[in-house]
Amino acid sequence: MESGGAGEVRHWNADVNGVSLHVAEQGPAAGPAVLLLHGFPELWLSWRHQMAALAARGFRALAPDLRGYGDSDVVVVGHDWGAQVAWHFCLFRPDRVRAVVALGIPFFPRSPRSMAEMFAARGDGFYITQFQEPGRAEKAFARYDVATVLKKFYSIELDDLAAPPGVEIIDFFDVSSSPLPWMTEEELGQYAEKFQKSGFTGPLNYYRNMDTNWRLTAPWHAAKITVPAKFIGGEKDIGVESFGVKRYIESGGFKSNVPDLEVSIIEGHHFLQQEQAERVNSEILSFLDKLSGKEAHN
Repeated sequence: MESGGAGEVRHWNADVNGVSLHVAEQGPAAGPAVLLLHGFPELWLSWRHQMAALAARGFRALAPDLRGYGDSDVVVVGHDWGAQVAWHFCLFRPDRVRAVVALGIPFFPRSPRSMAEMFAARGDGFYITQFQEPGRAEKAFARYDVATVLKKFYSIELDDLAAPPGVEIIDFFDVSSSPLPWMTEEELGQYAEKFQKSGFTGPLNYYRNMDTNWRLTAPWHAAKITVPAKFIGGEKDIGVESFGVKRYIESGGFKSNVPDLEVSIIEGHHFLQQEQAERVNSEILSFLDKLSGKEAHN
């Protein structure tokens, strides 16, 4: 594909089932679409580096603020919760997806056990367990200013996402007095401004809806991802180090559930698309180049 100017980021709102979703767009309107889905606790802004790189290569990059935050076939790219949405988009409508790129969260087939049952075994200190109770995390977060809450999540370098007994997870997370090496104070302020306005309940409700999602996906039990897929993980990402992800990849289980899969484990932590922007851009663009080559050959 020919390279071109990235152009300015354009902003518009999409009416989706009665909900207005903000969408940031960059690149030529007629270019192949790449849908970028952020995670928790983030915004479209988390894809700023990838949008510019994709647009410069002639792709139409589309990054919405997901529901609760601030008709063509697409390549869908997701990180964290956005990866979960991306995988399920492929599962439900493979006819509408050319390929998928997931950062941090691999595809797992539906468990025979409910999410509540699985996470309860990790105890009350586990972050997802604490997020289940409406209002609990919001009350704990309110002890800090919004920028500090966000920085605590963006700075996670722990071996476990469970707090000691009687401790709220947000209190357990450390926060550095130094700026994040991959985010300016101005950028952090942009995130904080949006979360100050919208609050954290919408984003936290993704966790509170996990059991409902588990029940609704019963018809897709044991289903596989059939579209071409790329997984990018950080070697120091707790999501890769824990939850059995490393073993899942190395044992071939991931490949079994996603047959047309390519895996790259790179240096970095959880927020890879910002922390290692150039490397992630290279991984995504290389995958898209190979995808275009395969399609041309076929």
